[in-house]
Amino acid sequence: MQYVEGLLKIANLFLSLVAGILALSLFKISKRKDILKAWRVLIFALVLFAVQEILGALRAFKIFESPFLTHIVPSVILGFLILALVFQINLGEK
Repeated sequence: MQYVEGLLKIANLFLSLVAGILALSLFKISKRKDILKAWRVLIFALVLFAVQEILGALRAFKIFESPFLTHIVPSVILGFLILALVFQINLGEK
């Protein structure tokens, strides 16, 4: 059972790294258009999600454990998501 859990954590880590790389490439596109202002904030949330997944994999393999980081990073992600929603609502009103 631990073998399957470890394998899933490694797959999750790989997918989060790919998502982070895609998010950084999307950032260049969103700089060109002002209508994509909400997406810039959402991209930061996606990069932080990739960081959170890396921290989760390190914690699962008992390499690095920090309750401070595992609670603060999701809170910051949630803040970025709320901010992106507010920006998108403001763009829709204009």
